[in-house]
Amino acid sequence: MIRVIMSVVCIYSLFMKKILGLITARGGSKRLPRKNIKEFLGKPLLVWSIDVGKQSNVFDHFILSTDDEEIASIGKAHGVDVPFIRPAELATDMATSLDVVIHAVNWMRENRKYYADWIILLEPSCPGRQSFHIQEVKQIIEERDDIDSLVGISRVPGRMSYLKQLENIGDEIVMPVVKSECTNFKRNQDLPITYYVNSAIYAFRVNNLLEGSLWGKRRYGYEMDTVYSQDIDSKDDWIVAEARMKHLLEQ
Repeated sequence: MIRVIMSVVCIYSLFMKKILGLITARGGSKRLPRKNIKEFLGKPLLVWSIDVGKQSNVFDHFILSTDDEEIASIGKAHGVDVPFIRPAELATDMATSLDVVIHAVNWMRENRKYYADWIILLEPSCPGRQSFHIQEVKQIIEERDDIDSLVGISRVPGRMSYLKQLENIGDEIVMPVVKSECTNFKRNQDLPITYYVNSAIYAFRVNNLLEGSLWGKRRYGYEMDTVYSQDIDSKDDWIVAEARMKHLLEQ
């Protein structure tokens, strides 16, 4: 009986996808200096992403990619692996997400002999995501062989729909951005549902990455409630995110 169980476990493991958890946190942040290690409701912003990543129990390996020694030290202290210091050229405003992710994939291949099938990327600027989000994303990429990538999305409020947006054409005269339809005065609930990328979670198939494509051909939209969508890029974002997080913690 024990042999049968062990055989089933071994066979099942062959079909399980290897998932690398990756947090990217560079030292430079122009709008909010040192944002990633600034205290957010009692602990560095970065640590919120580390904690939910660990709690999810999803990753074969969970690493932090940073160019900054202080960020690396904080990451290690809170239990995430920091296997390398990211090269300076991959921490500039010109460096792309594709470059940073491929560097992490190749480093793990060359130095740890670890070959991931997928990467789940967590950005520290989005502390609202929860461990169950990561678990649900894992389930999706385990079950869907027809997708190349996944992105966290949230609904755009009707009042902010692209069909209600205006542009100034001069002399304080405004016109609809979408010229073919004048829907600015329609009820919000009558407008089509649209989404925005909330930056809370991403997943990428490694084979596509190594072929130079971040998203591949088929991108899955993982919908999240806006209460979890806290992308911090400014002082105002920080204030709103703290208020939302306090609300979450009180529930």
